[in-house]
Amino acid sequence: MKPSEAIKPISYLKTHASKLIREISENQKTMIITQNGEAKVILQDIKLYEQTQDSLALLKILAMSNKNLNNGKIKDLDKTFSDVRSRIEEESK
Repeated sequence: MKPSEAIKPISYLKTHASKLIREISENQKTMIITQNGEAKVILQDIKLYEQTQDSLALLKILAMSNKNLNNGKIKDLDKTFSDVRSRIEEESK
């Protein structure tokens, strides 16, 4: 969808809500709703929203990992697996 087609005024949403929701859902689209000529809200397919949230979570994990790496907060791989095995053994007792 072209960006110019993805922007609708709130009056369009009010009169075509069912059609707009169906179109967004079927095509996994994002729609910008304006009020008084300014962008106010975004309507987005739930699956697309969930994918975006998952991507943001992964990016946060990567950023945290990179920060730990830069701060020298790293652990040898063998030590990490040894610690995990020890925890598993303790929990199974």
